[in-house]
Amino acid sequence: MEANHLVLSVPAVPASVTAARHRAAAAMKHWDAALDTELVHVAALVISELVTNAAQHVGAEQVSVAAQLTEDILRIEVCDASPALPRSGLPDVLCEGGRGLFIVAALADRFGTEPTPTGKRCWAEIAILTGSEQEIPVFLPLQRS
Repeated sequence: MEANHLVLSVPAVPASVTAARHRAAAAMKHWDAALDTELVHVAALVISELVTNAAQHVGAEQVSVAAQLTEDILRIEVCDASPALPRSGLPDVLCEGGRGLFIVAALADRFGTEPTPTGKRCWAEIAILTGSEQEIPVFLPLQRS
């Protein structure tokens, strides 16, 4: 499988989440047969959550989104100019938000955050399973027909 890479920059505003998700999903659909529709949907949701966190909490002008597919990993990175690392955990049941990293942790095989010289990077890795490795099917609720 040849490596595929996507980098895009969007304004750090909530309206950019949809654009980032759609642009990334459109690019990933053309990368390789190993990225089935379900995996593209999972990656798009991870991108949505990470870009939403950046847009809501950093106050930066731009957010950088990168995705790279190698032989067995799809890595997603969202970088922003804030040095403040997000905290993972579930908020009170009555809170409207605060569940983004919990969702990322549930969808990704690995995820984390790290400081960079210009802010921080939030990343997630999704393992690409092929053939006999796919033992348990994953069904996304609320799929459109």
